[in-house]
Amino acid sequence: MPLPDSGRDDLAAWLRLALTSGIGPAAQRDLLGRAGLPEDVFRMSTTALAALVGPRAAQALLRDDGARDAAVRQALHWAQAPDHHLLTLADPRYPPALLEIGDPPAVLYVRGDPALLSRPAVAIVGSRSSSLTGRQTARAFAAALGADGLVVVSGLAAGIDAAAHEGARETTGRTVAVLGTGVDLTYPGHHAPLADAIVAAGGALVSELPLGTPVRRGNFPRRNRIIAGLARGVLVVEAAVRSGSLITARLAAEFGREVMAIPGSIHSPLARGCHQLIKQGAKLVEDAADVLTELPGLAHPTVPASLARPTVPAGPAQPAVPAGPARPTHPAGASASAGDGHTGLPTDAPLARRILESVGWAPFSAEAIARQCMLDGHADHAGDVAAQLLALEFGGALERLLDGRYQRRPSA
Repeated sequence: MPLPDSGRDDLAAWLRLALTSGIGPAAQRDLLGRAGLPEDVFRMSTTALAALVGPRAAQALLRDDGARDAAVRQALHWAQAPDHHLLTLADPRYPPALLEIGDPPAVLYVRGDPALLSRPAVAIVGSRSSSLTGRQTARAFAAALGADGLVVVSGLAAGIDAAAHEGARETTGRTVAVLGTGVDLTYPGHHAPLADAIVAAGGALVSELPLGTPVRRGNFPRRNRIIAGLARGVLVVEAAVRSGSLITARLAAEFGREVMAIPGSIHSPLARGCHQLIKQGAKLVEDAADVLTELPGLAHPTVPASLARPTVPAGPAQPAVPAGPARPTHPAGASASAGDGHTGLPTDAPLARRILESVGWAPFSAEAIARQCMLDGHADHAGDVAAQLLALEFGGALERLLDGRYQRRPSA
């Protein structure tokens, strides 16, 4: 529905402030605290404004800027479409949780339901280069927490983020994707169907960046502070020691949010970031009940058993897994029998069974397992092991990670 002229003028002033180059969210909030609303700012003289923000910033705010004016008109036009919203700091729909951080965006671009931004939420984040187990875990946790009424917030990135969004969509829960681009763009591009599905399912996409803002490395830490700010707690599923997920966790701690992490194998680089967080005081999480226990103010003292360790519906490419860290189906040292259920698994090959017995649940290199099998007398040369690794991978018992190592699938 078109805004009245007065509303458009007020919103245009907010956009003009937010789109002024060189004045970030913290400086904008400080200026508003001293000068009043944006329309008051733009009615000031250059001298009066310079006394508040300095001459350079005052000139940037008050000068004629054709590109900024065009961006304001574009945003106002964009906001006329269904499910498109511009939330300013003065809007009653603006998420109260973001007001608690030091530099809340003056304007948020929202596609979908803006009311979700004010509902109790948990952020689920992790590595783009995630393992199958990590993606399944994120998906299952998101499904359980979404079913319990929490909004799941993440960043629409590949790997853990996408799995979290998908898991939330599988339940009656809702999910919010915070973008590191303009809200009219999708990164990565192949997640455009996922972004559309999030909105169609009653979720939301949100960004503080102007429409048309492309992918820039520096925008993702800004995106991460909004993820942390919207949520009551941040759950890190998989993360390397140096990763954006740890930036999100650090910001969450600074904002007074709960920080939680799922442990993994000591041999996995994707677990080291989580282990570092746990050493620093993050809550070690094994199931959805642990997450709810850590989030204050929620009327969920206990979690039904059906939600404590939910399973992801099994499918051709999605074996069922528990919501916590993957548990072995076979005890250590037990053999993987012909009943494993993987099409193409070489169940009649003693070497294949020995490989599954040997690898445990940590990632391993082909060289390491070949050396062990030859030392144990189960293989004459590395070529035999390589052939069985390939068969196990194609059969679904093993997954090859991006670094070339192998990891056992949860149901193998």
